[in-house]
Amino acid sequence: MSMEDRPIPDAPYRLYIRRKWLVLLGMGLITAAACLASLMAGSAGLTVGQVVPAVLGRGPAQTVAIVRGVRLPRAAAALAVGAALAVSGCVMQCVLRNPLASASTLGVSQGASFGAAAAIICLGAGTQINGGGSGAALTITHPVTVTLCAFLGGMTTTVVILLLSRLRGATPAVMVLAGVAVSSMFTGATTLVQYFADDVMVATVVHWTFGSLGRAGWGEIGLVSLLTALALAFFLWRRWDFNALESGTGTARSLGVPVNVLVPVSMALCALIASVSVAFVGCIGFVGLIAPHIMRRFVGEDFRFLLPGTALCGASLLLGADVACRTVVSPAVLPIGALTSFLGAPLFLYLIMRRGRLR
Repeated sequence: MSMEDRPIPDAPYRLYIRRKWLVLLGMGLITAAACLASLMAGSAGLTVGQVVPAVLGRGPAQTVAIVRGVRLPRAAAALAVGAALAVSGCVMQCVLRNPLASASTLGVSQGASFGAAAAIICLGAGTQINGGGSGAALTITHPVTVTLCAFLGGMTTTVVILLLSRLRGATPAVMVLAGVAVSSMFTGATTLVQYFADDVMVATVVHWTFGSLGRAGWGEIGLVSLLTALALAFFLWRRWDFNALESGTGTARSLGVPVNVLVPVSMALCALIASVSVAFVGCIGFVGLIAPHIMRRFVGEDFRFLLPGTALCGASLLLGADVACRTVVSPAVLPIGALTSFLGAPLFLYLIMRRGRLR
């Protein structure tokens, strides 16, 4: 048998695939550990031996109430929202050919925040209770209205970004600047809406924009999980198209990828899951930017492994941030949106500077 007739050994490819699966397995274990830590974190100081039976409804009634009534919904919300934001950021970075794209950097989160503020203040989705004066409080009596307006605000931003992406000469740098401009516009609009509101309404809007995993109930968590699962299934179905897009739109078109359909559909799905997540839990920035870049360090650009790995990484990051929020100044709970922005901003600057050096 000549050298030309010998079969090409597939051992390197099998080793390549095995390593990727091991990374995903490791991320799954990290996510499970982060979920367990989230169930244990808090002023009650529960142990593993107390948490695991409580999840199954066994043990002291007080422990079961704490775990199943308070901590388990927070952990589930972190899993769903973290995965949604991470996956949306990963796909946005691919279809826009922009490593700095995410729901927070492109203004989707800011648009959703404006929609929520408009619903609370302009549409009367909040009602003052407990009397007047400084002791008055404001409760959101129409959460569906707030959620719908937040979603519409996020989708409006997405439409603007899609229109800009179709302009000739819309480079990744231009897209980032457009996202900054759109974010600034919505932030200014939110400020103007707050200017004409009373102190209680302003305090409620500000508290909403801080972000809180405890705000979402099981119904909201189920909706975010369902939409994220459906979007992830679609993205995995088109995984080879995303792999082709990594080589450029021209190459993708030559390989038969329907770029003109795939890009707007993918962006719409990204905006859907990101806007719904923000509508339920408030602004949580930089998870969608950080998680894809972390996983690219371990699995590369292969979307067969990048997409599920990014979902697990985003869930782990948000679970870890939630643990930090509840333990740093316990028994007080820090706003998770402020913490993720504080930790994510340095990485954002690092990515900008690194990209500048590569040029």
